[in-house]
Order: sequence, then structure tokens, then C-alpha cells
Amino acid sequence: MAGHIIVSDEEATRTIVMRRPEKKNALTEEMFLAMSEAISSAQSDPDIRCLILTGRSGVFTAGEDIADFISEAATGLDPEKPRNSSVFLRALVNNKKPIVAAVDGVAVGIGTTIVLHCDFVIAGTTASFLSPFVRYGLVPEGASSLLLPRMAGHQRAFSMLVMGRPMSADEAREAGLVNAVVAPGHAIIEAQKVAREICALPAEVVAISRRLLKLPTEELLRRMGQEEHLFRERMSAPSVLAAFRNFLSRKKK
Repeated sequence: MAGHIIVSDEEATRTIVMRRPEKKNALTEEMFLAMSEAISSAQSDPDIRCLILTGRSGVFTAGEDIADFISEAATGLDPEKPRNSSVFLRALVNNKKPIVAAVDGVAVGIGTTIVLHCDFVIAGTTASFLSPFVRYGLVPEGASSLLLPRMAGHQRAFSMLVMGRPMSADEAREAGLVNAVVAPGHAIIEAQKVAREICALPAEVVAISRRLLKLPTEELLRRMGQEEHLFRERMSAPSVLAAFRNFLSRKKK
């Protein structure tokens, strides 16, 4: 599992890379914790003034590993223990430093949710955004049910979060999820330029202004709690486990 999350600090920017090419950067329990630690530890480091989140091999992330979903659905969730994906999403919400996303290829499920929490998003022309939770009998997570309607309007949010329709890079830019669309493979280069631009600004004023632009942390955490409660309820439904197993069986054919 080591090496699936690569964290590097250069000048004033911390770059967090999802690298699991054989699984389209699908996120495991360990990967969620590694990213949580990378984000949380940056908060107390005054030398880190901006974060970049990206993927490798022409993919952002295919979302949470389906095998982990099946394991959780089959064994049941410990009501006293938060899911590692929830720990990671809370780290994103509690983060106080600008985050730039560099998205090439697919951003599925929690991959799209991650983007909603970022401050500046660069997408390659091959990028696409998909939130198929309802298709598997689940509900949106990570306060996406609050953030996406605010960004893109109710109709686009319904199409994406309820109907599970994908959004292309150009559509995402039109909807307000993406700042700029660039050639494939260039998203990280542009993200690094944006990070340098942010780091050149007065850090304290950036932090204050960012806080004014964002929804209150308490409101985001409250919505996340509501979603997580419903998500856990849905995970116990036999139809959810059947949907995941059916998905894996189709992939093996």
C-alpha cells in the first residue's frame, strides 16, 4: 500500500498525489488516512501556504475502492467509528489553506466531492465528473448536497447527484466547478503556476478572504453529519451490497 499517496513539499506548496494506476487511483482506507494526515499536518506548518491535490496516470480518482464498500456493507459499520473517507472529508472541511485541484481523466464519487471543496480547479480536456451514489442505492456525501446546488444550481445538482449524469470538463467550467480547461497532462503544470501565484500573496489576508468566501465550517460539518447518517443506513441495505457485487462481476467479464 505504501507509495499510493505521494506527498511532496516544494517552496511553499504541498502536493498530494493519488497514485494507484492499476485501479485508476481508487482510494483505499489507508490512502484516505494518508491524505488526511498530509492535509492536517500542513495546518500547523507556516511554511506551507497552498496545497495541490492531483492524480497520476491520466486519472484523478475512480472514487472509493469498491472492495472496501463491499467489505463494509457485508460486515456492518461500527457506529462508534467514523469511516476513513469521512475522516478525510472532515480534514478537507477543516483545512484553512487554499487548495488547488489538478484533474486529468475521471473524478468519480468522492473524487468529484473533493473538487467541490477545492478553491481553484484546473481540468484537462479529458476530465469528467461523476457522482453515481444513487445508482448504487446510496446518498451524496461530503456536504456535496449542500455545495453543488450552491455552485451549479439545483437543476445541474439534481442531474449529477440524483440522476448520476456525468459532467465533462467544459460543462464543469460552465457550471462553476472548474476555473480553466487545459490540454491533457497540463493540469498539474497550470496548478503549480496558480499555487505560486497564491503563495505570492499575503498569507494572512488570503486566509481571511478565503474564510469569508467559504460556507461556515459548522454548516458544512452539520450537513456532512446528516449525509453520513443516511449513508450508513443505506450501507446496511441488502440492495446496496448486491449493486456493488454486480458492478464487480461486470468488470471481471
